[in-house]
Amino acid sequence: FVFKKAKQVVEKRTVEDTAAEVARYMAAKEKAGEQLKLLKEKTMRDVGEAEAEIFEAHQMLLEDLDFVEGITGMIEQDKVNAEYAVFVTGEQCAAIFMSMDDDYMRGRAADINDISSRLIAILSGTQVSAEAMPEPVIILAEDLAPSETVQFEKDKILAIVTQKGSANSHTAILARMMNIPCIVTADIDLDPSLTGKEGIVDGFTGKIYIEPDEVTTAVMQEKKKREEERKLLLQSLKGLPTVTKSGKVIHLYANIGSEEDVDSVLENDSEGIGLFRSEFLYLGRDDYPTEDEQFQVYKNVISKMNGKKVIIRTLDIGADKQADYFNIPHEENPAMGYRAIRICLDRVDMFKTQLRAIYRASAYGTASIMFPMIISVAEVKRIKEIVEEVKEELRQADIPFGDVELGIMVETPAAVMIADPHHEAVLRMIQRTIECAHDHGAWCGICGELGADMELTRRFIQMGIDELSVSPVFTLELRKKIREAE
Repeated sequence: FVFKKAKQVVEKRTVEDTAAEVARYMAAKEKAGEQLKLLKEKTMRDVGEAEAEIFEAHQMLLEDLDFVEGITGMIEQDKVNAEYAVFVTGEQCAAIFMSMDDDYMRGRAADINDISSRLIAILSGTQVSAEAMPEPVIILAEDLAPSETVQFEKDKILAIVTQKGSANSHTAILARMMNIPCIVTADIDLDPSLTGKEGIVDGFTGKIYIEPDEVTTAVMQEKKKREEERKLLLQSLKGLPTVTKSGKVIHLYANIGSEEDVDSVLENDSEGIGLFRSEFLYLGRDDYPTEDEQFQVYKNVISKMNGKKVIIRTLDIGADKQADYFNIPHEENPAMGYRAIRICLDRVDMFKTQLRAIYRASAYGTASIMFPMIISVAEVKRIKEIVEEVKEELRQADIPFGDVELGIMVETPAAVMIADPHHEAVLRMIQRTIECAHDHGAWCGICGELGADMELTRRFIQMGIDELSVSPVFTLELRKKIREAE
């Protein structure tokens, strides 16, 4: 299926009432924000909470001061129409990203283009949407924006092949999470007559065959059969210990972002939940969740895990995760500023509400708590004081709770967060963290998606890592890799 977007023709017009034009742009920006919120909710349902954060990042870019002021400044100073100002500013911002050395940052150019196209479509009244497909197909396109990818019916996409894009683009990331083969920067023709023709995509080699001959078809079918047999073999790893050939045990847990993800955790035989992102309880609503609302969710997850460990990360709001009712003041660099634990320690009543809910739920299984964005020992000491207050309140009310293990997220500065994760400096930081934890009798694990990077599995084992927590779909593949390692 050859997918071609309608070309956006942006005309430059002179406007006299610049205030009205700025207001028109601001209204379009607000509508775009609402659309991105709906896309995020759809992605959470269809793919997962972590992948839905792509659209939170888009919302951040939409509200970025440089982007917004670039557009409004152009309207006011050059007296041009909003569509043209969005187009020019978007092109300039995308060009800046494309000029960067880092592959990940270059991938953000596509996000800027996606946002610009959305704004222009709203302003011009030509909303872009993915076309409906009658049957499962291989999609051929010049490029796909994340918003277009998630609008296709998931069960209708056999593979995605694009002329542009990168392996680090959000579209490629979405495809991986949806387990859809995806080839980018492919040398393909986008002739509409290809729609309906037979095709084969080999995601291992990055090749696409249009109307393949019998020999090619037979070879590819045999390759597909071997891959299906390999996946079937992975199922035989269920119930087996995650241990290297030399006897090193690695605890293999799963990351989740909602109550619904637990089924996938159990289906893929994870030993427990290494990262339960609690933000979903606070986002997409008009007020704080109550203690009972939170308790029910934590209780359901902990009970369902039937004694297996569930590590709940306390609220990590701020930066790309915003809720209006928090009234968080704007910051130039919120990623390392007023967010997560600093908000919780500032709003102790809210923090205690979440802690009480977790401690109450801990009576129904094995719960641990992990505190995010810690920057000092003083914060840990204050957290422990608040935890003791919560436990005493529950004792006074004769409410049972379990023995809850406490831990922290060891997170790195913004510069490291965007670095190549294979960089020796980053790996040595992880190594140092593991050694310090072991020196003080604490266990240490990795709960970011880096833990599922099979190229680093042996290195992590050599570092002495105790636990890896990954998306449930990677559990059995990672168990196989660990069991094959020395």
